[in-house]
Amino acid sequence: MGLPKKVDYFIIGAGIHGLSTAWHLALLLKSKGKGDGSNILVVDKAGIASGASGVACGVVRNNYFQPAMRELMAHSVEIWENESEAFHYHPVGYMQISPKVMEEDVATIYEQQKSIGYESTFIHGEKKSFDYMKNIFDDWQAKGITSVLHEKRGGYANNTSSIYGLAKKAEVEGVRIFTGTTVKGFKSANGSGAVTAVETDKGVVECDQVIVGVGPWLRDIWNMLELPRKISIKDEKGTIRGDYPMWHYWFLTEGVIRLNPLTQKANDGNMPPVIHVDTDAPLYSDVDQSLITDKLWGIYYKPDFHFNGIQGGSSPHRVNMPAEEVNVDPYGPDSEEFVVGDDFAHMWSSALAFCQKRFEGKSHLYKQGPTGGLGCFTPDNFPVFDKFRENVHIIADSNHGYKMIGVGKLVASEVLDERSELLEPFRFSRFELGKLHPTSNSPFPWS
Repeated sequence: MGLPKKVDYFIIGAGIHGLSTAWHLALLLKSKGKGDGSNILVVDKAGIASGASGVACGVVRNNYFQPAMRELMAHSVEIWENESEAFHYHPVGYMQISPKVMEEDVATIYEQQKSIGYESTFIHGEKKSFDYMKNIFDDWQAKGITSVLHEKRGGYANNTSSIYGLAKKAEVEGVRIFTGTTVKGFKSANGSGAVTAVETDKGVVECDQVIVGVGPWLRDIWNMLELPRKISIKDEKGTIRGDYPMWHYWFLTEGVIRLNPLTQKANDGNMPPVIHVDTDAPLYSDVDQSLITDKLWGIYYKPDFHFNGIQGGSSPHRVNMPAEEVNVDPYGPDSEEFVVGDDFAHMWSSALAFCQKRFEGKSHLYKQGPTGGLGCFTPDNFPVFDKFRENVHIIADSNHGYKMIGVGKLVASEVLDERSELLEPFRFSRFELGKLHPTSNSPFPWS
C-alpha cells in the first residue's frame, strides 16, 4: 500500500507524542461521530520508537517545581495507570531524595501535590530522611540528605514496548503508520501561511492539519516551516532580549549495571520505587577513592528487566555549540559524538555505591557500549505546545516527553478546536510576555 495522496490529519513522528495524538484523535473523532482514524496518517523517517522514545529511561513522575508541569503530569499519570498492561507500565512510585539547598523547593512540590490530590509523603530532616530510606533499603548509606519526597504514584514503563503498545491502539482505530518516510518540506496556498500539503521522499500528501512530534529533530522541521530561529524573551526583571536562540541541545547520560534486577528488591520483598538522589556531599570513586566531584550532583536509577540490570542516569550536559551545528543524526547509540564514555560509567557506578552498599565494588559490571541521546530544548527548558502557520500543531517537549503521554490527548482536542487549560502555560507567547516557568535548585534542567 502506497502513501495516500490526501488525509485530514498528517502526523510527523512515531514516538510517544505522535502516536498518542493519533490514538486519541481517532477516539475523539469516533466519539463525535466524525469518522474513525482512517484519515489520520503518521509518518516517521526511521521506525516506530526509533528516536528518543526508544532510548528513554521510561521514568514517570510528578516531581516538578513548576505548578503547570505538576498538573500536566498528573493528567498523564492517569493515562499510564489506566493502560498499565498495554503500555508495560510499572506503578512502583518515585522518590526525590535531596540536600539542604533543595529542601525548600521540594517542600513546595509536596504542598502543591497535596493540593491537587496527588498522593505523596514528605520527610524532613537528616535523621528522619535517613531512617525513612533505611526502612526501605537496609543498606542505604547516602550522605548529605535532608528531605525525601516519596510519590506513591508514578514509576516507569518499558520504552519500546510502550510505544509499540500505542501504535497498536492507534492502528486498531484505523490510523495508518508509514515508517521509512522522510519529510522534505511543506506547501502553502498563495497568500496563506496554512500548510496545504507535506512533501516527503515518497510523494506529496495534501492535508488539512499537521501535527509535529519529532523530539530532537524538531529544529529541522521548525526550519522547514520557516519559523524564527531567534526570538524575543522578557526576563523576570522585565528586560527584553531580542536575539535569543529558540533551540539548544543537551546530551543525555544513561547506562546499565549488569546485576540481576531482583538484587534491588526492597526490604519488604517488593520491587522498589524509582530512586532519584541529588546531593552536595562529595562523591568519591568506588574504584580508587579519588574525588569525582564536590559540587551538587544527581543520579536516578531503577531495577529494570527490559534493560536486564540496574538502569538509570545522571545530570545531562549542555551541548556548547549553536543548535544549527549539532548533528542529531546518527542518533542515540548509533552516534559517535553524543554517547556516554568511561567518565560517566565511573561517576554513575560510584554514585550507586554512595547510595547503597550493595553496589560497592560493582563498577566492573557496568555494561560497556554506546548509550545516550540528545534532547532539543526551548529557551527555558520547558515544553511549547502551540499552533503555528494556522494549522500546524507543534509538540516541543523539551525532553520531558516520554512520561507526558497525556499531551497527545490534549493536543488531539485542540486539533478539533477544543482549547486545553492544561496546555495554556506552555504557549509560545510566554517568552515575549515574560511568563516563564520558575526554576529550581536541582542540577537537572527539567526539574
